[in-house]
Amino acid sequence: MEITPASTIGDILDFDRTTAQYFLEMGMHCLGCPASRGESIAEACAVHGVSCDELIAKLQKHFADR
Repeated sequence: MEITPASTIGDILDFDRTTAQYFLEMGMHCLGCPASRGESIAEACAVHGVSCDELIAKLQKHFADR
């Protein structure tokens, strides 16, 4: 799966639920919220004040190691 700032949280979680840990590590604890599932990584990171690049790097590494 290609991860970009425009990728939605819901699409990533639907593709691989084990990625939830990376969102939780970044302080995104509302993964079950319907609104958060439609947010892009860029939007969610902006709201939570965390690095979009850091989260994308973690997710890309996760998928590369699979």
